[in-house]
Amino acid sequence: MSQWRVPEPSLPAFLYGTAWKEDRTAALTELAIRAGFRGIDTANQRRHYFEAGVGEGLAAAYRSEIVTRADLFLQTKFTYQRGQDHRLPYDPSAPLSIQVKQSLASSLEHLSTDYVDSFVLHGPSSGYGWTDADSEVWEAMRKERDVGRTRFLGVSNVTLEHLEQMEAAGAEFPRFVQNRCFARLGWDRHIRQFCEQRNVVYQGFSLLTANREVLQHSPLVALAKRYDVTPAQVVFSFAHNIGIVPLIGTSSAEHMKQDLASTLVALPPELVQATESIAG
Repeated sequence: MSQWRVPEPSLPAFLYGTAWKEDRTAALTELAIRAGFRGIDTANQRRHYFEAGVGEGLAAAYRSEIVTRADLFLQTKFTYQRGQDHRLPYDPSAPLSIQVKQSLASSLEHLSTDYVDSFVLHGPSSGYGWTDADSEVWEAMRKERDVGRTRFLGVSNVTLEHLEQMEAAGAEFPRFVQNRCFARLGWDRHIRQFCEQRNVVYQGFSLLTANREVLQHSPLVALAKRYDVTPAQVVFSFAHNIGIVPLIGTSSAEHMKQDLASTLVALPPELVQATESIAG
C-alpha cells in the first residue's frame, strides 16, 4: 500500500469532474458513482457544465441505493458573468452578493440538496489581482456558509498573487484551492507550498490533459511498466504523495477503475521526487 494521504478527512481521494459532458452528464455522473467516486465537482456555469444533469445522475444513484447524499462530497462554483454564456443562473443586474445567493440557490435545486460540501469561486474577476468585486463575492459566499448552505469555501484558477493579496486584505482563507496543474511549473509548486503552510487543501485538475508530454516521458513510462500500471496511475499516485487531490473527468469506465486503483500504487520517495522534477 502507498502512503498517500487525503488532507481533509471529509474530502474523498478523487473528485469526478463533470465539465464538457453535456447530454452525457447524468449517465456519466451515475457511472462515476457506481465506479467508486464519492466526490463530484460541478459548476453553475451552463457554458461548460450541465449541473441539472449532475443532479439527474445523483438521483439515479440514490434510487439504485448505491449511495446516500451523506456518502458524497458535492462541490459547485459561482462563476462571474464574463465566464458565462446567455444562460445565467442569476439576475445580471443584481448586486454581486445577490448573484452569489441566486447562483447557489439554483445549484441546490439542480442537485436536489439543501447544502453542498464546497462552494468555490470559479476564478477571480481579474487576472491581475484580488479586487473589490472578489471581496464582495467572497463575503457573500462566507454568509452562505454561515447559514449552512455550504460546509466549506474554495477558490479556483488563482495565482499566488491572488492568494497573497487575499491574505493581505484579511479575508478568511479558503479551505480549498483548485487549479490547473502544470508539470512545467513544478506541478504548481509555489501555490501548493503556500496552501500547505496554511492548511489549505490543493485540488489539481488537468493533471493528464495539461501534461501529455509527461505521460510520454521515457522514465515514467518505464516506471509504469515496472509496476504493471498505467502512466496515468503513476501520475495520480504521485499527486496523492505530494498532497494533491486529483480531479478526473474521464468518460471511460475502465479508466475510472484504473484511476481509483492508483491509490494502491506505492511509489518510493526517490521516484516521487523524480516525477516532481520531470518538467519543473
